[in-house]
Amino acid sequence: MPPPPLVVPATALPAARLARVMAASSGSGGAPPRRVRRGKPGFSRRSAIKKSFHQEQVVFSTPVPADPTVAVIGGGASGLACASALAARGVRSVVFDTGMHSLGGRMATRFVDGSEQLVFDHAAQFFTASDERFQRLVDEWLDRGLVREWNGLIGELEAGGRFRPIPSSTPRYIGVNGMRSLADAMLPETDMIKVVRPCWISKLEPFNGLWRLFENEKPRGEYDAIVIAHNGKCANRLLSTSGLPLLTKQMKRLELSSVWALLAAFEDPLPIPHNDSHGVFEGAFVRDVDSLSWMGNNTRKLFPMQTGTPECWTFFSTAAYGKRNKVPQENIPKITAEKVKEDMLGGVEHALGLCKGSLHQPIYTRAQLWYN
Repeated sequence: MPPPPLVVPATALPAARLARVMAASSGSGGAPPRRVRRGKPGFSRRSAIKKSFHQEQVVFSTPVPADPTVAVIGGGASGLACASALAARGVRSVVFDTGMHSLGGRMATRFVDGSEQLVFDHAAQFFTASDERFQRLVDEWLDRGLVREWNGLIGELEAGGRFRPIPSSTPRYIGVNGMRSLADAMLPETDMIKVVRPCWISKLEPFNGLWRLFENEKPRGEYDAIVIAHNGKCANRLLSTSGLPLLTKQMKRLELSSVWALLAAFEDPLPIPHNDSHGVFEGAFVRDVDSLSWMGNNTRKLFPMQTGTPECWTFFSTAAYGKRNKVPQENIPKITAEKVKEDMLGGVEHALGLCKGSLHQPIYTRAQLWYN
């Protein structure tokens, strides 16, 4: 699962304390206490400002109100979990997400309609639970029929077609109908959470003792606390105007990897090496192939009883390949997408030990670049 979200409360209080303040103020029934507006000082407010790392350090002097407003930037697993936890404590939040079709972030599933629907998990392929608190949440999802264990064969595939199973010490879980279905179910049905999408928050800044958000210069509200549940690149951009240089410096230490995802549907099953003792794998971490690090069979994973339909595969590149072929995520040139497709399908041939050019052409492909 993604790392926990970055919480930036207006008073720099720990998130746990903020939650306690929120929980203590939310009685059962009745209107919430009237919100007391903070002093109106703008950038000359009553606060301690220290210059550090070429940015002014801002510290608000007034406490978080009893009925705070919270903005969650990012509607992936971390952001959704945060909004749900706040709602459980009686705290309202607004979730901003860039998703055109749905929430979920890396919990992404693509559905392609045609004569037969094609289904791809094109980011997170599965997840595990090593923390007992998270395991309790997963158990709830199991009881609700949102997830199930992925018992298919997974292992390492060396260039040339040699496969070795990888035993798992913990169960691997998947969304029953794809990872997006789990993301869709993570938010409770409540008016405590408002979702705004597609929305690309481009800037946050301290103002009048609050945090002010913008979408390309369009104001998106003022909030007592901000949760940045986004990857390093977006977090760095938002923090650059936040007045929090120490936090900004810490975030800049994170390194992002560029990874290409290629979705490909084949009319006939891929010629997967078959071993009598192991059977046919459903997912493999690929070794010694420059353009390929993972290949997963979505059709066998999600619909194991289905036969006679196209096989939908997700292929991931290596980080090194992604770095060499990096382009803007939002505007991938056609020539780059075509090159990536050819390189990665060539990598599939190499991994499976097939002759060059012998792999049947897919009936559908789509390339996407992820920053992880």
